[in-house]
Amino acid sequence: MLVAAALRWSDQRASVDPLTGEVRTDARTSGASAADRAALEHALRLAEAFGGRCLAVTVGPPAAEEMLREALAAGAHEVLRIEGPEPGRTVGEDGHDTARLLAAGLPARPDIVVCGDRSADRGTGGTPAFLAHELGACQALGLLELSVEDGRLRALRRLDGGRRERLAVSLPAVCSVEPAGTLLRRAPLPAVLAARRAEVPAVAPVDAASGHGPDGVVRPYRPRPRALPAPAGAEPHQRLLALTGALVERTPPKVLRPPTPAEAARELLDYLRERGYLS
Repeated sequence: MLVAAALRWSDQRASVDPLTGEVRTDARTSGASAADRAALEHALRLAEAFGGRCLAVTVGPPAAEEMLREALAAGAHEVLRIEGPEPGRTVGEDGHDTARLLAAGLPARPDIVVCGDRSADRGTGGTPAFLAHELGACQALGLLELSVEDGRLRALRRLDGGRRERLAVSLPAVCSVEPAGTLLRRAPLPAVLAARRAEVPAVAPVDAASGHGPDGVVRPYRPRPRALPAPAGAEPHQRLLALTGALVERTPPKVLRPPTPAEAARELLDYLRERGYLS
C-alpha cells in the first residue's frame, strides 16, 4: 500500500507591492499550509493503518526540499520533489498543470493520495480533482476525517447547514482534507537531525516538445502555433478580404474517376510532383 501526501510549497506570508501589484515571496516564509500539514498527518495515519509506505511529494523549486525534510522527520518513508515548468519557479495556474506534473512524476501509482483542500497562494481547490482525473482514481474532496474501518477507507465530509456525510471510499482514491482539528505530529529530535542530512530526490517534468512520456511511450508532437503577419489593407473590408481570400482566383477542384487503382496512384503522384512535394 502506497499512500502519497501531495504538498503545496507556497509563501505563507506573501506581500504585495502597493504600486505595481507584484507579489513578493520569500523562501524563508514558504512551506506547507495548515491544510497540507493536515494532509500529511492523515497520510501518515493511513500508512500505519494499512501497513504501507508514506510518500511526501511536491512540485516546486529546490527551496521546497526543506518542507520535504520536515515530512521525513515527521515519519514519511520517502520524499520526492518534481521540478516545475521552469526551474526555480512554482506552478501558478488553476491546478491542472500541477496535477499533470504530479501524475507524470510519481514513480508508481499510489493507492491513496491525500491533498490539502486548497492552497494558500492560489486557493482554487482544483488540484485534487484534476489529479484524480489524471490518475483515473475516485475522488473525495473537502473531508474532515479519514479513517480505516474493517480494512476499508472511510471519510467524513462537511455539508451545508452543519450536516455531515459519511463515505466509503474505493481505492485508488484522491482525497482532500480540511485542516479542522488535525495537527501534524511533532517530530522527535533524532529524526529532525537525520532529515537535515537526507538527500531529497528530484525528477524533471515531462518534455512535452519531444513527446516522450515518463513511461517511454512516444506521443504525437504538438507544435506551437505559428505567428502570422497581420493582413494588409487600410480599410476593414480590405483586411477581411485578405483574410478570407474571397476575391482570389483559385484552381477549380478536379474530380477524377480512374478505372484502375494504378491510374489513380499515377494521378496522385503527378499532382504531388506538380506542386513540388515529390522530385
